[in-house]
Order: sequence, then C-alpha cells, then structure tokens
Amino acid sequence: MKPNRNESERKQRRAEDALFTALVALKNAAEIRSFFEDLCTPAELQALVDRWQVVEYLQQELPYRKIHDLTGVSVTTIGRVARCLTDGAGGYQTAIDRTSH
Repeated sequence: MKPNRNESERKQRRAEDALFTALVALKNAAEIRSFFEDLCTPAELQALVDRWQVVEYLQQELPYRKIHDLTGVSVTTIGRVARCLTDGAGGYQTAIDRTSH
C-alpha cells in the first residue's frame, strides 16, 4: 500500500478502519457494486475482480498457465494471489467459506 507520507501510521489505520466500516455498512451486492464503482477506476475494479476470479481457479487447482489463459491475469499476479491464499491474512479464505454453496 502506498502510505500518505503526511499521515502518521495511526491516522492511516483510522482511515483504513473508516473505509472498512463503510463496507460493512452496505447491505447488499448492489450497494457494494455502486460503492466500488464510485471508489475505484474501471481498471482498479477490474484488477480486484480478476484477483477474485483467480482465487476460484486456484481453489480448483488449475495450473497458473491455464488460469492465465482463462483470465489474462499475469502469472506473477496469480502467484501473489496463491501466496495470499496460503500465507496471507485469511481474508480470501473467510470470503470463500462464507460464499461457498
């Protein structure tokens, strides 16, 4: 993350918490979609969507090259997503657990 050099770590943490609180306050996928469309550029939103799609393919144990062929996401990014799945903060796994049918 690119820190704001004019803000202390504490202020940055409060700003992050405010963003996450805003997300929790949204009630459904349509509201979250609208929020992300306002918050992100189209390219930023596509990057987030791409990463989440990569998670699904990694769960299916597809090879990185196959995932790249299906999504156009770079093998480097696929590797980063894979590392987060195994060694990250657990956010991907929580979302997977809560959205699996």
